Amino acid sequence: MCKRVVVLAMMVCYILNFGIAQGQGIRWQQISRENSNVTCLALEPANPATIYIASKNCILKTDDGGANWRTILTVRGQNRAINFLSIAAGERGSLYAATGDGLYRSQNGGKNWQRIFRGKDSRKNFCTAVAVLPKVIYLGTQDGLFITNDNGRSWAKAEARLGESRILCMAYDSKEPDYLYVACVDGIFKSANGGKSWDRVFVASPTEESCEEEQDENSENNHEELTSQVRYLVLDKNNPSRLYLATSHGVYKSQDRAKTWELFSTAGLLSLDIRSLLVTKQSLVLAATKTGVYKYQDNGWQELSLRLVAGEVNFLALDNQETLYAACDKGLFKAIATEEDNSMNSAISLYYKEEPAISEVQQAAIRYAEVGPEKIKDWRKRAKIKAILPRLTLGIDRSKRTNYEIYTSATTHYVYAGPLDKNSGWDVTLSWELGDLIWNDDQTSIDVRSRLMVQLREDILDEVNKLYFERIRLRMEMDRLSIEDRVKRSEKQLRLEELTASLDALTGGYYSEYLNSR
Repeated sequence: MCKRVVVLAMMVCYILNFGIAQGQGIRWQQISRENSNVTCLALEPANPATIYIASKNCILKTDDGGANWRTILTVRGQNRAINFLSIAAGERGSLYAATGDGLYRSQNGGKNWQRIFRGKDSRKNFCTAVAVLPKVIYLGTQDGLFITNDNGRSWAKAEARLGESRILCMAYDSKEPDYLYVACVDGIFKSANGGKSWDRVFVASPTEESCEEEQDENSENNHEELTSQVRYLVLDKNNPSRLYLATSHGVYKSQDRAKTWELFSTAGLLSLDIRSLLVTKQSLVLAATKTGVYKYQDNGWQELSLRLVAGEVNFLALDNQETLYAACDKGLFKAIATEEDNSMNSAISLYYKEEPAISEVQQAAIRYAEVGPEKIKDWRKRAKIKAILPRLTLGIDRSKRTNYEIYTSATTHYVYAGPLDKNSGWDVTLSWELGDLIWNDDQTSIDVRSRLMVQLREDILDEVNKLYFERIRLRMEMDRLSIEDRVKRSEKQLRLEELTASLDALTGGYYSEYLNSR
């Protein structure tokens, strides 16, 4: 009987993994309490039925896959946020919680807790991420990175910029403890010698913006917070040299331990602001935006969160059987493969075949608006060439002078005008500003225009994405209408023409030209 249960569980796991990898359908099942705002979670590697979630200021635990939950920790104090949960590799029941009131640790599955880090002020006390390696623990806070080599009894602050910047997350492989990657508002930092030295391998420019967060009545409602384009960082355990970076502009990939980065295609994404990333055992990349879950395949993104009514998606996680979990505003959801959704996805693919690919529509919109990245590259190239070319100055000099002879005596005087003296000349001057080869003042203007162009391009692509997928959904709704629903069909047909016209306006008529050619 026991063997049958194990085999059945393995078959269910394989079906789910195959469904996600091949684009087959999945449905979502809520396994947490109703309307529990789940910000993050941790899954016990040895027992997939044991799940820890953070909801508001509490940590909840289930030992039966979500059927029953119990509170194991309540964080009190001025800032009660629970920002990250981590289970130490090879230490069963060892759970770490990075909270707004310090770092907590439990070594018996949440029965007892000990606060092993507490900062001197609110910023140092606000913990955001933790990485537990065999001999060292790295702790990220709002005020820098802290390191302990004695299991939390004493902490040392990282040097230079990592000791001052707000830490967002960390990526590492327990099999290679010397390599650690830290994501902060200033970019990505890498250590290849166990934290002794750090190199910045991805640069991000933080900005200060005012934000409002839900806090208790004793805390301040308004405060200044550093934010940046960096969101999340994940390491591919199948290939430790490969990393994926989530930013507010899409997903970047590095295949050489963060030496170089390339941007993934954004085709299929309704939002470019990526909140969380995952890499499966088959090296399939999963991403979470504010309102959806996507997988990257065939140079494009496909949404997996259809029928997921969960509010905002905050975090993604996989258990050791590759089952997908999504922490959302309305609870914890689990992905389950279904044959019904498989047939529905097959039907959806028929609608895509009749439309131009989203990547082609995006490129048409970029060309029409002239906001392609090659335009900025051409400007930068021309600015460098300008320093090589000389500055040409032409000068012309003309003069005219009249000679006079004046004689005066007691008896006579006279004035004699001589011939005119005329002179003319010209000169040519060539000068070079060799300092412009190092820095050109035009670069500042180009940088400003580049930021504005990137923002404009994102706005255009966001609008194209929304119109494109709304048009496909509208066609599906029209096909489900009965013949008697003439009024609704007329209204939807009018809306369909409106969407087509809007896409034509953004692409210079490309959309209609493609449909007519079909």
